[in-house]
Amino acid sequence: MTMRVIITGGTGLIGSALVASLANDGHEVVAVSRNPKQREPLPANASFEAWDAQTAEGWGHVVDGADAVVNLAGASIAGNGFLPERWTPERKKLILESRLNSGKACVAAIEQAENKPKVLIQASAVGFYGTHPNSVTLTEESPAGNDWLAEVCQQWEASTASVEEMGVRRAIIRTGVVLDDEEGALPRMALPFKLFAGGPLGSGKQPFPWIHLPDEVGAIRFLIDTTEATGPFNLTAPNPLTNAEFAQVLGKVLNRPSFLPAPGFAFRTAFGEVSTIVLEGQRAIPQKLLDMGYEFKFPTAEEALRDLYTEEKALATA
Repeated sequence: MTMRVIITGGTGLIGSALVASLANDGHEVVAVSRNPKQREPLPANASFEAWDAQTAEGWGHVVDGADAVVNLAGASIAGNGFLPERWTPERKKLILESRLNSGKACVAAIEQAENKPKVLIQASAVGFYGTHPNSVTLTEESPAGNDWLAEVCQQWEASTASVEEMGVRRAIIRTGVVLDDEEGALPRMALPFKLFAGGPLGSGKQPFPWIHLPDEVGAIRFLIDTTEATGPFNLTAPNPLTNAEFAQVLGKVLNRPSFLPAPGFAFRTAFGEVSTIVLEGQRAIPQKLLDMGYEFKFPTAEEALRDLYTEEKALATA
């Protein structure tokens, strides 16, 4: 059965991959974005709707009769440049408000819809749990953290809670570090390895909660299709690693050494509070996804990295 799916943040890393996956399988997809030309050309069955990233004006009508809404919109936690952006008070305000505004806009659009969607997939992050450098295992039952990012995630998740009162099923995706060879954190991590200067960040003992982009998309589609899926889900691979273990695998796949650590104090000095994302971390596992029968295409980091960095790619980027 074909569906009509509305995706806010449809031109981001996850959104664009989800748009392509659904559209290529024959579903009708509407990508809602502030930058509708960023990902042109779109695949067949997909279209753009522009928005102001704050309200449902101009696009809310497309939610009427849709099967699913996926809310991925929000300013990047680490920024859009190659190097992380410091969490200045202004940047913190942008990060939080962009998430709350998109949530409110989705709620308003669903409120206005005569035929409401069956499900809303609400984005969040494993930062919900706070940082846990001691590698304690975190499932969806684990409590929220109390640092700034954890508080952002809690408010982010709560921003769309009211759709449940409208009879709309809601699943929350607490995503880890999404692996892609062109966007996100991995290109930043891989560059030192390609220059023969790679290694762990800081102590290397901190957990590194990762997921390959095809599994991020696959898990979201699984949650759309699985009618009993409600509440939070950790979107992380089932085989978590420490930062040092991930660096070792990355070096192996790229055929590069992985013994030159980047000192944590230097990273903190250069980038400030945002450095906690990689210097601390969370050992979050996808317990609910596994219990519900989702099968990961790339359960190990080596499988994921070899999918991204084939021998030909590695040679080409050396």
